[in-house]
Amino acid sequence: MRILLAEDDARLAEPLVDYLSRDQHQLTWVSNGNRALEALLSDGYDLALLDWMLPGRDGLSVVQELRRQGNDTLVLMLTARDAEADVVAGLEGGADEYVVKPFRMVELAARIHSLERRSERPYRPPELGWRTLRLDPAEARVSLGAEELSLTAKELQLLEWFLRHPGRLFSRAQLLEQLWSTEGESSGDTVKTHLNNLRRKLRAAGSDDPIETVHGLGYRLAKPQP
Repeated sequence: MRILLAEDDARLAEPLVDYLSRDQHQLTWVSNGNRALEALLSDGYDLALLDWMLPGRDGLSVVQELRRQGNDTLVLMLTARDAEADVVAGLEGGADEYVVKPFRMVELAARIHSLERRSERPYRPPELGWRTLRLDPAEARVSLGAEELSLTAKELQLLEWFLRHPGRLFSRAQLLEQLWSTEGESSGDTVKTHLNNLRRKLRAAGSDDPIETVHGLGYRLAKPQP
């Protein structure tokens, strides 16, 4: 398999590259999340081994962006984050497998071989929802009941981000870092404008506002009222 390894710790990455190369895989190693995403979207890898805590862009946001763009590269999260909530977030975010550090090389190789056997199965991200609002990441479609809504690409990204992170609070700076490139639009006012447009469209369609403003701190997905 052609494997991209995204890991910023050379003490782990170097023996991994050596071991998996001897297991007849072709390895490319990057140490930054932004470079990992760029490589995966352009170079046709079979499998990505992603550390969660990467510089630039974390591993979870890398796999979420891959799935948002319809990229079905197999993804194995390789991380020290072993809490049940982290495992669930990784798998629901689009990862195919989750291995907790520290691990044995032979175990990792077995997990990779298992993924190889599943590689013909296409990935389809699960539908996301809030009350009667539904977002289909595979089709980039948003609906409210039977009505389909027309959103811009950035509005879709914002809505998907909040639906994938229920209860988590994000400042404008964090949203800017996660959802905007470093070029072009780059201010907190840009985030506010797109959020306001998204909320206006949802309210116009008859939805309650799914995004809660926490004054002075940021925004989060609102808890649905009973």
